[in-house]
Amino acid sequence: MVSAPIILANAEIRDEFIADGMRQLRRGASAGDVAELVACAVEDDPEEHTVGYGGWPNILGEVELDASFMDGATLRAGAVAALKGFRHPISVARQVMLRLPHVLLVGEGAARFATEIGAERRDMLSPEAQAAWRQRIAEVAQHEEKDAITLTMRALVERRGSDTMNVIVRDAAGNMCSAVSTSGIAWKYPGRVGDSPIIGAGNYCDNRYGAAACMGLGEVAIRIGAAAQAVMLMRLGWSLEAAGREVACQLYALLGESNATDPMRRADWVRILIMDAAGNVGAFATRPGLSYKVQTADDPRPITREAVCPV
Repeated sequence: MVSAPIILANAEIRDEFIADGMRQLRRGASAGDVAELVACAVEDDPEEHTVGYGGWPNILGEVELDASFMDGATLRAGAVAALKGFRHPISVARQVMLRLPHVLLVGEGAARFATEIGAERRDMLSPEAQAAWRQRIAEVAQHEEKDAITLTMRALVERRGSDTMNVIVRDAAGNMCSAVSTSGIAWKYPGRVGDSPIIGAGNYCDNRYGAAACMGLGEVAIRIGAAAQAVMLMRLGWSLEAAGREVACQLYALLGESNATDPMRRADWVRILIMDAAGNVGAFATRPGLSYKVQTADDPRPITREAVCPV
Protein backbone atom coordinates (compact mmCIF):
# COMPACT_ATOMS: atom_id res chain seq x y z
CA MET A 1 0.00 0.00 0.00
CA VAL A 2 1.32 3.42 -0.97
CA SER A 3 0.76 6.17 1.58
CA ALA A 4 1.54 9.87 1.59
CA PRO A 5 4.80 10.53 3.48
CA ILE A 6 4.51 13.11 6.24
CA ILE A 7 6.67 14.57 9.00
CA LEU A 8 5.23 16.12 12.15
CA ALA A 9 7.63 17.96 14.45
CA ASN A 10 7.89 20.59 17.13
CA ALA A 11 8.23 24.12 15.78
CA GLU A 12 11.67 24.67 17.31
CA ILE A 13 13.28 22.28 14.82
CA ARG A 14 14.98 24.05 11.93
CA ASP A 15 13.11 23.89 8.61
CA GLU A 16 16.16 22.49 6.82
CA PHE A 17 16.27 19.44 9.10
CA ILE A 18 12.65 18.59 8.38
CA ALA A 19 12.99 19.32 4.66
CA ASP A 20 16.03 17.05 4.45
CA GLY A 21 14.00 14.30 6.06
CA MET A 22 11.22 14.75 3.52
CA ARG A 23 13.71 14.54 0.65
CA GLN A 24 14.80 11.19 2.02
CA LEU A 25 11.19 10.02 2.29
CA ARG A 26 10.54 10.98 -1.32
CA ARG A 27 13.51 8.78 -2.27
CA GLY A 28 12.00 5.82 -0.44
CA ALA A 29 13.67 6.03 2.97
CA SER A 30 11.95 4.35 5.90
CA ALA A 31 10.14 6.23 8.65
CA GLY A 32 12.67 4.94 11.18
CA ASP A 33 15.69 6.14 9.25
CA VAL A 34 14.17 9.57 8.70
CA ALA A 35 13.07 9.98 12.32
CA GLU A 36 16.62 9.19 13.43
CA LEU A 37 18.09 11.52 10.78
CA VAL A 38 16.02 14.50 11.89
CA ALA A 39 16.66 13.82 15.57
CA CYS A 40 20.43 13.52 15.05
CA ALA A 41 20.48 16.86 13.24
CA VAL A 42 18.76 18.54 16.19
CA GLU A 43 21.11 16.85 18.66
CA ASP A 44 24.05 18.39 16.77
CA ASP A 45 22.54 21.90 16.68
CA PRO A 46 24.48 24.08 19.17
CA GLU A 47 21.70 26.68 19.06
CA GLU A 48 19.22 24.20 20.56
CA HIS A 49 19.85 24.26 24.31
CA THR A 50 17.33 21.64 25.32
CA VAL A 51 18.61 18.79 23.14
CA GLY A 52 21.99 17.15 22.59
CA TYR A 53 25.18 19.18 22.27
CA GLY A 54 24.81 22.49 24.02
CA GLY A 55 21.92 21.28 26.15
CA TRP A 56 21.58 22.93 29.55
CA PRO A 57 23.35 20.84 32.22
CA ASN A 58 22.12 19.60 35.57
CA ILE A 59 22.92 21.39 38.82
CA LEU A 60 26.41 19.80 38.87
CA GLY A 61 27.24 21.06 35.38
CA GLU A 62 26.79 17.66 33.69
CA VAL A 63 24.76 17.19 30.51
CA GLU A 64 22.48 14.19 30.99
CA LEU A 65 20.57 13.15 27.89
CA ASP A 66 17.30 11.24 27.49
CA ALA A 67 15.87 9.77 24.28
CA SER A 68 13.32 7.27 23.04
CA PHE A 69 12.42 5.64 19.75
CA MET A 70 9.33 3.64 18.82
CA ASP A 71 8.37 1.64 15.72
CA GLY A 72 4.66 1.73 14.96
CA ALA A 73 4.70 -1.44 12.86
CA THR A 74 6.00 -3.71 15.62
CA LEU A 75 5.42 -1.68 18.80
CA ARG A 76 9.08 -2.24 19.60
CA ALA A 77 10.76 0.59 21.45
CA GLY A 78 14.11 1.61 22.86
CA ALA A 79 15.16 4.35 25.23
CA VAL A 80 18.06 5.75 27.24
CA ALA A 81 18.06 8.08 30.23
CA ALA A 82 20.75 10.10 32.02
CA LEU A 83 23.23 9.22 29.29
CA LYS A 84 26.48 11.22 29.42
CA GLY A 85 29.20 11.79 26.85
CA PHE A 86 27.70 10.43 23.63
CA ARG A 87 26.88 12.47 20.55
CA HIS A 88 23.57 10.91 19.48
CA PRO A 89 21.40 9.52 22.28
CA ILE A 90 18.55 8.92 19.80
CA SER A 91 20.75 6.51 17.85
CA VAL A 92 21.68 4.69 21.05
CA ALA A 93 17.97 4.45 21.94
CA ARG A 94 17.17 2.97 18.53
CA GLN A 95 19.92 0.40 18.93
CA VAL A 96 18.51 -0.59 22.33
CA MET A 97 15.32 -1.38 20.42
CA LEU A 98 17.14 -3.34 17.72
CA ARG A 99 19.77 -5.21 19.76
CA LEU A 100 18.35 -5.90 23.20
CA PRO A 101 15.25 -7.52 24.67
CA HIS A 102 14.89 -4.42 26.88
CA VAL A 103 13.25 -1.05 26.35
CA LEU A 104 15.01 1.37 28.72
CA LEU A 105 18.65 1.65 29.80
CA VAL A 106 19.82 4.31 32.25
CA GLY A 107 23.00 5.94 33.50
CA GLU A 108 26.07 3.71 33.56
CA GLY A 109 24.23 0.86 31.85
CA ALA A 110 23.22 3.10 28.97
CA ALA A 111 26.81 4.37 28.67
CA ARG A 112 28.19 0.82 28.73
CA PHE A 113 25.81 -0.20 25.94
CA ALA A 114 26.71 2.88 23.90
CA THR A 115 30.39 2.01 24.27
CA GLU A 116 29.86 -1.62 23.26
CA ILE A 117 28.02 -0.69 20.05
CA GLY A 118 30.69 1.87 19.14
CA ALA A 119 28.52 4.97 19.52
CA GLU A 120 30.44 8.20 18.97
CA ARG A 121 31.64 9.92 22.12
CA ARG A 122 31.53 13.68 22.58
CA ASP A 123 31.79 16.22 25.36
CA MET A 124 28.20 17.48 25.22
CA LEU A 125 28.77 20.57 27.38
CA SER A 126 29.22 23.52 25.05
CA PRO A 127 31.12 26.64 26.20
CA GLU A 128 27.89 28.64 26.09
CA ALA A 129 25.98 26.13 28.22
CA GLN A 130 28.86 25.91 30.68
CA ALA A 131 28.98 29.70 31.03
CA ALA A 132 25.22 29.83 31.66
CA TRP A 133 25.54 27.12 34.34
CA ARG A 134 28.38 28.93 36.09
CA GLN A 135 26.39 32.14 36.13
CA ARG A 136 23.34 30.40 37.55
CA ILE A 137 25.37 28.67 40.27
CA ALA A 138 26.93 32.01 41.22
CA GLU A 139 23.42 33.48 41.54
CA VAL A 140 22.02 30.74 43.78
CA ALA A 141 25.01 29.58 45.86
CA GLN A 142 25.11 32.81 47.86
CA HIS A 143 28.80 32.20 48.63
CA GLU A 144 27.93 29.29 50.90
CA GLU A 145 28.48 25.61 50.42
CA LYS A 146 25.05 24.08 49.78
CA ASP A 147 23.81 20.59 49.04
CA ALA A 148 22.50 19.72 45.56
CA ILE A 149 18.89 19.66 46.76
CA THR A 150 19.03 23.25 48.01
CA LEU A 151 20.87 24.49 44.94
CA THR A 152 18.42 22.73 42.61
CA MET A 153 15.36 24.20 44.30
CA ARG A 154 16.86 27.67 44.15
CA ALA A 155 18.00 27.35 40.56
CA LEU A 156 14.69 26.00 39.27
CA VAL A 157 12.84 29.17 40.23
CA GLU A 158 14.18 30.37 36.87
CA ARG A 159 12.96 27.70 34.47
CA ARG A 160 14.89 26.83 31.33
CA GLY A 161 14.61 23.86 29.08
CA SER A 162 11.28 22.25 28.26
CA ASP A 163 11.42 22.24 24.47
CA THR A 164 12.59 18.66 23.80
CA MET A 165 12.76 17.27 20.24
CA ASN A 166 9.65 15.53 18.91
CA VAL A 167 9.36 14.04 15.43
CA ILE A 168 6.74 11.63 14.09
CA VAL A 169 7.27 10.24 10.59
CA ARG A 170 5.08 8.22 8.22
CA ASP A 171 6.70 6.75 5.12
CA ALA A 172 5.33 5.66 1.73
CA ALA A 173 4.65 2.15 3.06
CA GLY A 174 2.39 3.57 5.74
CA ASN A 175 4.76 2.76 8.59
CA MET A 176 5.15 5.26 11.41
CA CYS A 177 8.02 5.93 13.81
CA SER A 178 8.38 8.47 16.58
CA ALA A 179 11.55 9.85 18.14
CA VAL A 180 12.05 12.05 21.20
CA SER A 181 15.32 13.52 22.50
CA THR A 182 16.15 16.03 25.23
CA SER A 183 18.70 17.28 27.73
CA GLY A 184 15.84 17.92 30.16
CA ILE A 185 15.20 20.83 32.47
CA ALA A 186 18.16 23.10 33.07
CA TRP A 187 19.75 22.85 36.52
CA LYS A 188 17.81 19.65 37.32
CA TYR A 189 18.82 17.37 40.17
CA PRO A 190 21.30 14.74 38.91
CA GLY A 191 19.49 11.70 37.57
CA ARG A 192 16.19 13.49 37.00
CA VAL A 193 14.31 11.86 34.13
CA GLY A 194 11.27 13.38 32.48
CA ASP A 195 8.74 11.90 30.09
CA SER A 196 10.96 11.83 26.99
CA PRO A 197 12.45 8.33 27.47
CA ILE A 198 9.28 6.90 29.02
CA ILE A 199 7.30 4.95 26.43
CA GLY A 200 3.65 5.83 26.91
CA ALA A 201 4.34 9.13 28.64
CA GLY A 202 6.39 11.23 26.22
CA ASN A 203 6.33 8.91 23.20
CA TYR A 204 4.01 6.29 21.72
CA CYS A 205 3.51 4.97 18.19
CA ASP A 206 1.15 2.35 16.74
CA ASN A 207 0.53 2.11 12.97
CA ARG A 208 -3.03 0.92 13.57
CA TYR A 209 -4.19 4.00 15.45
CA GLY A 210 -1.58 6.76 15.46
CA ALA A 211 1.32 8.29 17.32
CA ALA A 212 1.91 11.02 19.90
CA ALA A 213 4.88 12.78 21.47
CA CYS A 214 5.10 15.38 24.24
CA MET A 215 7.24 18.30 25.28
CA GLY A 216 7.07 20.63 28.23
CA LEU A 217 6.93 19.63 31.90
CA GLY A 218 7.55 15.90 31.72
CA GLU A 219 6.44 15.14 35.26
CA VAL A 220 2.77 15.76 34.41
CA ALA A 221 2.96 13.84 31.11
CA ILE A 222 4.25 10.85 33.08
CA ARG A 223 1.42 11.08 35.59
CA ILE A 224 -1.33 10.65 32.97
CA GLY A 225 0.55 8.55 30.41
CA ALA A 226 -0.14 11.35 27.94
CA ALA A 227 1.21 9.92 24.68
CA ALA A 228 -0.26 6.43 25.09
CA GLN A 229 -3.54 7.87 26.32
CA ALA A 230 -3.93 10.00 23.18
CA VAL A 231 -3.35 6.96 20.97
CA MET A 232 -5.65 4.79 23.11
CA LEU A 233 -8.47 7.31 22.78
CA MET A 234 -8.11 7.15 18.98
CA ARG A 235 -8.14 3.35 19.24
CA LEU A 236 -11.47 3.68 21.04
CA GLY A 237 -12.85 5.71 18.15
CA TRP A 238 -12.18 9.27 19.28
CA SER A 239 -11.10 11.72 16.60
CA LEU A 240 -7.61 13.19 16.71
CA GLU A 241 -9.13 16.53 17.69
CA ALA A 242 -11.17 15.08 20.54
CA ALA A 243 -8.30 12.99 21.85
CA GLY A 244 -5.88 15.92 21.78
CA ARG A 245 -8.27 18.24 23.56
CA GLU A 246 -8.99 15.68 26.27
CA VAL A 247 -5.33 15.00 27.01
CA ALA A 248 -4.45 18.71 26.98
CA CYS A 249 -7.25 19.44 29.46
CA GLN A 250 -6.00 16.71 31.79
CA LEU A 251 -2.47 18.10 31.59
CA TYR A 252 -3.70 21.62 32.31
CA ALA A 253 -5.58 20.41 35.38
CA LEU A 254 -2.37 18.94 36.80
CA LEU A 255 -0.31 22.02 36.00
CA GLY A 256 -2.70 24.34 37.80
CA GLU A 257 -2.12 28.06 37.95
CA SER A 258 1.35 29.58 37.74
CA ASN A 259 2.84 29.40 41.21
CA ALA A 260 5.98 31.34 42.07
CA THR A 261 6.55 29.30 45.24
CA ASP A 262 6.68 25.95 43.43
CA PRO A 263 9.59 25.96 40.94
CA MET A 264 8.24 22.95 39.03
CA ARG A 265 4.89 24.65 38.40
CA ARG A 266 6.01 28.19 37.71
CA ALA A 267 4.80 29.23 34.24
CA ASP A 268 4.86 25.65 32.99
CA TRP A 269 3.20 24.09 29.98
CA VAL A 270 2.91 20.90 27.94
CA ARG A 271 2.34 20.43 24.20
CA ILE A 272 1.42 17.12 22.59
CA LEU A 273 1.86 16.32 18.89
CA ILE A 274 -0.51 13.72 17.41
CA MET A 275 -0.74 11.89 14.08
CA ASP A 276 -3.59 9.48 13.40
CA ALA A 277 -3.46 6.33 11.28
CA ALA A 278 -4.72 8.22 8.23
CA GLY A 279 -1.90 10.75 8.44
CA ASN A 280 -3.94 13.61 9.86
CA VAL A 281 -1.92 15.73 12.28
CA GLY A 282 -2.41 18.22 15.06
CA ALA A 283 -0.94 19.62 18.25
CA PHE A 284 -2.56 20.60 21.54
CA ALA A 285 -1.16 22.70 24.35
CA THR A 286 -1.93 23.91 27.84
CA ARG A 287 -1.29 27.52 26.90
CA PRO A 288 -1.80 29.54 23.71
CA GLY A 289 0.96 30.66 21.39
CA LEU A 290 2.76 27.32 20.92
CA SER A 291 3.35 25.97 17.43
CA TYR A 292 4.34 22.89 15.46
CA LYS A 293 5.55 22.07 11.97
CA VAL A 294 4.31 19.64 9.36
CA GLN A 295 5.54 18.75 5.88
CA THR A 296 3.95 16.40 3.37
CA ALA A 297 5.48 15.10 0.15
CA ASP A 298 3.64 17.85 -1.74
CA ASP A 299 4.91 20.70 0.42
CA PRO A 300 8.06 22.53 -0.75
CA ARG A 301 8.95 23.36 2.86
CA PRO A 302 7.61 22.73 6.37
CA ILE A 303 4.47 24.60 7.35
CA THR A 304 4.14 26.14 10.81
CA ARG A 305 0.77 25.88 12.52
CA GLU A 306 -0.44 26.99 15.93
CA ALA A 307 -1.27 24.33 18.47
CA VAL A 308 -4.84 24.21 19.79
CA CYS A 309 -5.22 25.40 23.39
CA PRO A 310 -8.57 24.02 24.59
CA VAL A 311 -8.44 25.58 28.08
